[in-house]
Amino acid sequence: MTRLVKGKAGLVTGAASEIGRASAPAPAKNGAHVIVADRQRGEV
Repeated sequence: MTRLVKGKAGLVTGAASEIGRASAPAPAKNGAHVIVADRQRGEV
């Protein structure tokens, strides 16, 4: 996956809840720039 996402950007919505929170770290660890957002206040 590293070659596919390295240097690219992605937006993860719903980052304060389960699926959004779980899906954000993988692309970031592989070199992508990840923006996380959520409408709820919480740990984003």
